[in-house]
Amino acid sequence: MREEKFYSVRMRASKNGSHEVGGKHLSGGERLTTYENMIHTVNALLEKGIYHSRGKPDFMKIQFECIDEPIQLVNPLHIETHEVESAEKGQVLARKLLEKAGIQKKMIDLAYEQIPECSGLRGAILFDIHSGKRIDQRKERGVRVSRMDWPDTNFDKWTKCYQMPRNSRIKEALVLATKVSKHPATIAELCWSDDPDYITGYVASKKLGYQRIKKLKEYGNEGGCRIFFVDGLRDLETYIDYLEKQPVFIQWEEENDA
Repeated sequence: MREEKFYSVRMRASKNGSHEVGGKHLSGGERLTTYENMIHTVNALLEKGIYHSRGKPDFMKIQFECIDEPIQLVNPLHIETHEVESAEKGQVLARKLLEKAGIQKKMIDLAYEQIPECSGLRGAILFDIHSGKRIDQRKERGVRVSRMDWPDTNFDKWTKCYQMPRNSRIKEALVLATKVSKHPATIAELCWSDDPDYITGYVASKKLGYQRIKKLKEYGNEGGCRIFFVDGLRDLETYIDYLEKQPVFIQWEEENDA
């Protein structure tokens, strides 16, 4: 894998113009691929952007670039799924899990006040667990995690072991959560989709693994959330550089599973 040349392929789609001129963010995607599989990868991202439940895009950008840095191989976070009766109870559980991850309740409350800012963001909010403030200074962009993937054959092996559906949503979310949690500055992540037809979200951390919650919002709600709870005393620019530029492949092996 390391001897082969890989490319980072990224897609973003919006409505009413590009993101830069205020267009509504609809969809995005990240893949790592070889040159031989480029057409297949680009077509998959094109289809994802065109057939999204948030609407039909009138702007889409797909780009790729060669990766020169070594690709890190990372074992995926352990996964657990929680059935809840309602989105309200799902949110209560999410807060409890964030506390278990080591975040003070008052900081969780302050982070939830940031959630209205998440709507329409292309990336994540970085929330400092010491100051209780957003620290990324990216405004409507947020910080977008990039250069990550999970080879299909290895992902299939994982789904069979865990009896999980071969679902691209689970794959993409677990890849992102694993890369984010791998960095020592990350304390936890809180996420649910802006897709009105998808109400499952998660809390993830090194300590808890990937805690999947089946209801974190109501159907029809386009409000999403992605907050990274970080130790703001660490080097912020180095952290953002890792999220955006460090290439990561998920590589699951049963004997390494915790």
